[in-house]
Amino acid sequence: MKSGFTPVTITALTLGFAFLYLPILILVVFSFNESRLVTVWGGFSLKWYGAVLANRQLLDAAWMTLWIALTSATIALVIGTLAGISLARFTSFRGRTPLSAMIYAPLVMPEVITGLSLLLLFVSIGLDRGFWTVTVAHATFSAAYVAVVVQSRLLTFDAVLEEAAMDLGATPMKTFFVITLPVIAPALISGWLLAFTLSLDDLVVASFTTGPGATTLPMRIYSQVRLGVTPEINAVSTMLIGLVTLGVIIASLVQKQQLAARLRARA
Repeated sequence: MKSGFTPVTITALTLGFAFLYLPILILVVFSFNESRLVTVWGGFSLKWYGAVLANRQLLDAAWMTLWIALTSATIALVIGTLAGISLARFTSFRGRTPLSAMIYAPLVMPEVITGLSLLLLFVSIGLDRGFWTVTVAHATFSAAYVAVVVQSRLLTFDAVLEEAAMDLGATPMKTFFVITLPVIAPALISGWLLAFTLSLDDLVVASFTTGPGATTLPMRIYSQVRLGVTPEINAVSTMLIGLVTLGVIIASLVQKQQLAARLRARA
């Protein structure tokens, strides 16, 4: 059987992956640089990670970012799941078209417009900007991504499983939690991770909706980069990359275990 890889496809893949991941690799390597000059290698050192751990402003911004991401991703998961179920299961209710438009709008809306509109909303209702305004803003656009992921999974869901459970006496609520929810769990995990990642690296929307005491890590990094890139920035960026990578690995392992469990149950 002939392989689908040719010299042209291999070259294209190599160049594509190099374009995507080589800058990240360079950043990670230079985070261990002894020299303060970020473009001159001065030897291996972990001192910049120690400097990050001693930088109170960066640590406070990192914790703020993590709490916002965790909270907003959880809120987005609940709202997005309900929206995805509504769009996938109820195809003819009144208002479906406006609901669908409102869900897909944040996917294509420029972040500047989203941030400015949310800022005007918070100002008009007299809400002090801070942790919760940033959290609500992130949950607002992240829920749209969760809804799309959940809806896509439900469109391929075999409704016979639910019908069989209800024929055996299960209530619709019990059927949802015992049958539907475990089956779509990988989509829920993927949606939550996507919402978490979107919140973690957001700069534009957070800049519009934040206030005193709610500076996120991307905002802190951006303010420092404007004065020049330092090895501390490389170190904290590498830590973020490691955090996201760890989350992806954990999600992949959970999905593999669930798939293996379903295969054993069918056997």
